[in-house]
Amino acid sequence: MLLTLHSSLAWGIDGWPARAMLLAHCGLFLVWQPLWCGERSLEPRHIGWIAAAALMFMVWNTWWVMATWIAVLFALIGGSLLGSAPRSQRLVALLAALYLLTLLLVWVVPHLFADLALASTFVWFVQYGLVWLPLVIIAVPAVGGRRCPPVVVDLYYSMMLFLLVAGLVLGSFVVKQLSQGDYPLALAQSLMVMAVVLLSLSWLWNPHSGFIGIGQLWSRYLMTLGLPFERWLHELADVAEREPQPAQFMALAMQSLCELPWVSGVAWDAPHASGELGARTRFTTQCTASDVHLTFHTRWSLSPALYLHLKLLTQMLAHFYDAKRREQAQRDNAYAQAIYETGARLTHDVKNLLQSLAALCAAAEDSNAEESVEFQALIKRQLPAIAQRLSLTLEKLRTPHQARTTQVDALAWWEALKQRYAVGCVSFLDAGVTAGVPLPGELFDSVAENLLQNAIAKAQQHPGVSIEVALACARGGRLTVCDTGPALPAAIASGLFSAPVPSATGLGVGLLQAGRHAQRLGYRLALNSNVDGRVCFELARAAV
Repeated sequence: MLLTLHSSLAWGIDGWPARAMLLAHCGLFLVWQPLWCGERSLEPRHIGWIAAAALMFMVWNTWWVMATWIAVLFALIGGSLLGSAPRSQRLVALLAALYLLTLLLVWVVPHLFADLALASTFVWFVQYGLVWLPLVIIAVPAVGGRRCPPVVVDLYYSMMLFLLVAGLVLGSFVVKQLSQGDYPLALAQSLMVMAVVLLSLSWLWNPHSGFIGIGQLWSRYLMTLGLPFERWLHELADVAEREPQPAQFMALAMQSLCELPWVSGVAWDAPHASGELGARTRFTTQCTASDVHLTFHTRWSLSPALYLHLKLLTQMLAHFYDAKRREQAQRDNAYAQAIYETGARLTHDVKNLLQSLAALCAAAEDSNAEESVEFQALIKRQLPAIAQRLSLTLEKLRTPHQARTTQVDALAWWEALKQRYAVGCVSFLDAGVTAGVPLPGELFDSVAENLLQNAIAKAQQHPGVSIEVALACARGGRLTVCDTGPALPAAIASGLFSAPVPSATGLGVGLLQAGRHAQRLGYRLALNSNVDGRVCFELARAAV
């Protein structure tokens, strides 16, 4: 590309050979240019613009047009210096930029003056000496063969370089015309003025002496460009707080996304959520983050900056959507856990009721004629209590979150407990149990029966174990169940009230459910003593 440009300018631009080489230069520029993706197909309107530009270069090829075109090439190559990481690619860009700037200032700009005559030595240097700069590029080895990284052009640096070169050319031209002096002196004066301006800007860029600096002002200006994006982030956060369901959250987020000025419509495809909003256009951009796929229909072709904005929007939306899905999964797990805990608690309640009925059946089998009156009195007292507890269990099964807590008289509850567990290994100690003191009957029934059943099972495994039950009415009631059996293993004792434990006779969650039930009602179930010969559980009001 540079060699054809040199051939079209070094021997004049008036002849048809120069125009032919300039046309070849335009074709090679289309192959090299870093602005347009090479894999994209050309549309008819694009072909028309390319043909018009080529004809303009062939027909209207003046030195002013060539000066502008070389300034554009210099800006494109100079703007890619920061984005090209390999050293060889930077060397190629530096050689090409040096060649273009030298050709512009040494050969093209002097031809803008009608009265300027160039020496033959100077002409020979441009025609045959300057051409070696493009030829040196051929000797620079490429990085990775054909896998050389693509050229990335920074728009702001390219615009700045173009303005600097245009200012240098126009300044030199104006100084030369006004002073009627030599061109090298005018060029030197223009360079000095530009150097002073650049030094002043660099001095004013950073803050000093109370001045915030041009850099801060420029940063504020750039921040104002992202106001639609910031506003959408605020709306996304508000939608995330209002809508717990992932699918509805995605739909509301897409509605706010369509309000961005450059978005005409959007289609989304995510797990358990898909849809489309807005109008379709011929400019589409697809972005993917995690499992969220978005297709944006924009009003115009997106610039690289806006494309990066949309990618960031997609990533933010995917993060919020994944968070909503995790919240939904946690709610589902909590619901399943609630069902499990309710079923486990009711299973223990039903088991305790069956054990009470089994005890009554055993008493009926062992009773004789002399004990029939006492047995009938026991039946009259126990069956209504069992029926009431069964009714409460069924009510909890129907409405687990609305089950009421029934208060019972402490003395009546204590006497009923002694009658249900009137076995030889269980002894009851009255610690000032009086009538008129209310107790949460369901809680005390559940805790007492779980503790006594476990203690009785231990007594069956270890003959000679005795069980002691005590009740005190102070501070809302305190129930203590102790046995003289071996201590519980440390691994089981540490997790009795926090997790299920291994059990050979049940599910291993009886004390876990009882402890949580006590905590909900303001009580605390704890293992106060765990030594051989003294294993004690206590249910009491929790300390405030």
